[in-house]
Amino acid sequence: MKKSYRSAVLVAVAVLALIGFATHLVARTRQSLRAPQAPEAPQGVQTPQVIEVLADHDSRYKIAGEKDPVITVHAGQAMTLRITAKKAKSKNRDGSIHGFSLLRAGDRSHVPGWDFLLKPGIQEFNVMAPAEPGEYVVVCTVICSPDHEGMNMKFVVLPGQAVPD
Repeated sequence: MKKSYRSAVLVAVAVLALIGFATHLVARTRQSLRAPQAPEAPQGVQTPQVIEVLADHDSRYKIAGEKDPVITVHAGQAMTLRITAKKAKSKNRDGSIHGFSLLRAGDRSHVPGWDFLLKPGIQEFNVMAPAEPGEYVVVCTVICSPDHEGMNMKFVVLPGQAVPD
């Protein structure tokens, strides 16, 4: 009788341990499924502006709701470019289907740190707007199709910093 009592106690303890472990796993799973909360920026620190751009299969840059897309930012402003690149008619050897390069509008010189190769899908780039106000142009640097030369977009840098929200 002693052995069967011990066995029953051991089974009960094992079952309780399994129930406790399962409860712990369920609680952790629920916690991980909750939408992550973005940390608040310290007071006086600006969160980067997110600018969404589509580098489309028709060799055009597009911004939702704009017929003629223009990016307008303030000098030195932090931003996140979220670029969705859709397959073009051709691609580079490295798999890039479009490029995103910022040039000064006046002399077409490259802006350092602003030359991105885009592969299919969504990519994010954390950058700072040029410090010099003025007009710039975004151009595609990958020969993506016969219409490649038309893949450009206006980029305007306004003086000073944006006012925090």
